[in-house]
Amino acid sequence: MEIGQKIKQLRILKGLTQEELADRAELSKGFISQVERDLTSPSIATLVDILQCLGTTVNEFFNDSPEEQIVFGKEDYFEKTDEVLRNTIQWVIPNAQKNMMEPILIRLEAGGASYEDDPHEGEEFGYVISGSICVALGNQTYKVKKGESFYFTANKKHRIWSKTGASVLWVSAPPNF
Repeated sequence: MEIGQKIKQLRILKGLTQEELADRAELSKGFISQVERDLTSPSIATLVDILQCLGTTVNEFFNDSPEEQIVFGKEDYFEKTDEVLRNTIQWVIPNAQKNMMEPILIRLEAGGASYEDDPHEGEEFGYVISGSICVALGNQTYKVKKGESFYFTANKKHRIWSKTGASVLWVSAPPNF
């Protein structure tokens, strides 16, 4: 394991020069330079001091767990089209069913396209990105326009539809899609 490169990355991430890190750790700039180039290895005590100055611990430093993905692009999306209901659903967070909530993007074609779901435990939230929709919750119907949002507990049969077409960001917690 090349600890020097990892120390250098942390130092740069913290916005420190080699000299600033050396001063904080009470070491010489030359020693920090040699450590970063893997020309020398610090003692355990010195490594602990360096890592403390960089705001981390030995355990965190040597943890090689893969970094959690935070940003997702179109290449990460999973898409499903329902020809009967004339909608397209994009799961915008892969494997979101393991999370506490699951956001999807629903595109409804013009002319009465819809999405419906049976009653279940949880909550539903939506934001209309474009167009307008109707939200049916039990026996009540609500109109939601571009820029507006909706929220409800999912203990009643619910359905959304659009006569003119719409895009809706929909979040379900817990995941139910």
